[in-house]
Amino acid sequence: MRDYNQTPFIVIWEVTRMCPLHCLHCRAEAQLHPYPGELTTAEGKKLIDEIYRMDNPLLVFTGGDPLMRADIYELIGHASQKGVRVSITPSATPRLTRKAMRRTKEAGIARWALSLDGPDAATHDYFRGFRGTFERTMKAIKTLNELNMPFQINTTVTQYNVDKLPEIAELMARLGAVVWTLFFLVPTGRGDRLKPISPELHESVMHWAFQLQEHVPYMITTTEGQFYRRVMYQGNVTRINEGLTTIGRFHDDLVRAPRGTNDGNGFIFVSHTGDVEPSGFLPIVCGNVKDKTLAEIYRNSPVLQALRDPDGFKGKCAICEFRYMCGGSRARVYAVTGDYLASEPYCVYMPQEVCESGMTDKTV
Repeated sequence: MRDYNQTPFIVIWEVTRMCPLHCLHCRAEAQLHPYPGELTTAEGKKLIDEIYRMDNPLLVFTGGDPLMRADIYELIGHASQKGVRVSITPSATPRLTRKAMRRTKEAGIARWALSLDGPDAATHDYFRGFRGTFERTMKAIKTLNELNMPFQINTTVTQYNVDKLPEIAELMARLGAVVWTLFFLVPTGRGDRLKPISPELHESVMHWAFQLQEHVPYMITTTEGQFYRRVMYQGNVTRINEGLTTIGRFHDDLVRAPRGTNDGNGFIFVSHTGDVEPSGFLPIVCGNVKDKTLAEIYRNSPVLQALRDPDGFKGKCAICEFRYMCGGSRARVYAVTGDYLASEPYCVYMPQEVCESGMTDKTV
C-alpha cells in the first residue's frame, strides 16, 4: 500500500487562475489574465516528471479554468505519454466545446469533472455568477456521453443549496455520472462570504448520502468531508451485524484512495506559480517546485509532516478512535480557527474516550 509519508495518492495542479466566472465559493479569486509567475510549459513538464517519479499518483489539472491555458493539451499529452492518470476540472465557459473535449480525450484525459451546484438553471447559475452556465454544463455532459468520456460531478454543499441535494441526486443518475462528489464548504477565498451548513446538518447529509449509495448507479464521495469515512464505517458495521451486505465501493483509482486522504496527507496541491500547499483550501506555503522537487517538499516540510500525524492533533480529534481514518478537514479547521492542528469544528461525533470519561466537547 502507498506510504503517504513518501508519496501522495493525488496531486492537484492549479495550472492557471484565469477564469471568466464569478463563482460564489471560488478559493482562487480567479481573473481574466494570467497572474505573474505562472509555471512555464517547461516547468510544467518538469513537474509532471517529478509527479510520475513519486509512484505515479493521480494528477488533476484544475484552475481557474485549465482550458484557458494555451499549452494545456501539450501538458496533458506529456503526462499521458508517461503513463500518468490525468483528470481535468474545466469551467462551464464558451471554451467548453466538443472540439476541446475531443482534444483532451485524444491527448489522454482519463476523466472529466464538472461542477453542478443545483438541479436547475436558477440555482446553479446564481451560484456560478453567470446565466447560461447550467445549460452549458448540460450540453457538455451530453457531449461527454457521446464521446464515451467518463465524468464526475462536483457539488459544493452550502446552506444555499442543501435542500436541493435530493433533486441533484436524481439528476445524477439521469445524466450518467460515474461519481458524485459532495464538497463541504471551506470558508476561504470568495467562499468566506457563503454560509456553511451546521455541524448537525453535516452529519445528517452524510448519513443521507450513505443510505442513498445503496440505490444509485454512481459512486458518492466527499471533499473536505473526511468524517464521511466514519459514517460509512459505522453504517456498514451495523449492516454486517444485521446480516446485510455493505454499502459503497471503497476504491476507485481515479477518485477514491484505498485508504483515507487528507490535506497534506496523501493529497497535495501545487499552485499556478509553483507554491506547494497541503490543499488549495489550506493556504500554507510549504515550498516551491521552482526551488525544490515536489518529493523533497512533500516528504520534508514540517507542516506536511505534522498533518500526517493525527496523534499530534488537538481537542477531540487527538483522541478520536477514527483519527487515522478521518482526521477532520484540516483545511476547514484552519479556516475557522487559524490552527491547522485544532479539532474539526463541524463534526458532532464524540470519541469513545470522551464519552467514557464523562468529559464534554468543551473540556477536551
